[in-house]
Amino acid sequence: MKEQHKKQLIGLAAVLVSALVLFPLLLDGSGYRERHLQDRIPPAPEMPEPAQVKQGSEVLPDTSKPAPPSQPAVVAVPAPTLRDAVEAADPTIDATQDTPALDEQQIPVAWTLQLASFRDEANARALRSELIGDGYKVYIRNGPDLVRVFVGPDMQRSRLESLQARLKKDYALDGMIVRFSTQ
Repeated sequence: MKEQHKKQLIGLAAVLVSALVLFPLLLDGSGYRERHLQDRIPPAPEMPEPAQVKQGSEVLPDTSKPAPPSQPAVVAVPAPTLRDAVEAADPTIDATQDTPALDEQQIPVAWTLQLASFRDEANARALRSELIGDGYKVYIRNGPDLVRVFVGPDMQRSRLESLQARLKKDYALDGMIVRFSTQ
């Protein structure tokens, strides 16, 4: 064999021996700290005992049979308010004819009744206070030069039309129904 081949074989043997010695030292993972994440994770907290909930409501009496005449049932009826009288005067509205609709942005269409516009905010506040006192849902909006008084909003335009007629009769205010917006 030539001298050159002997040197190459000795070099290859030296590389193999050093690889056999160094690979287990390099691949044991002791030099890589990120693999030891479990050492830095705290232990799981102890689970608390489930709460014992006791039934707090009383058993209601059986009302399937009417009460005997000697023990009349007492029913508390709230006193009627002006708002109840106003709602009782509302005509019956057929929900199939006046159903709420969605606009092109899938937002429900609501309507409001604009009753009056004032230059003086005090006048608008006075009308608002009077209408609220009579049980109506009233709000005001400040514009650049006018303060507007609105009643509503409502999802059904027909309710506002009947409300418009009633307010015209009671307050002599000609309002107009406009689309409700939050701006």
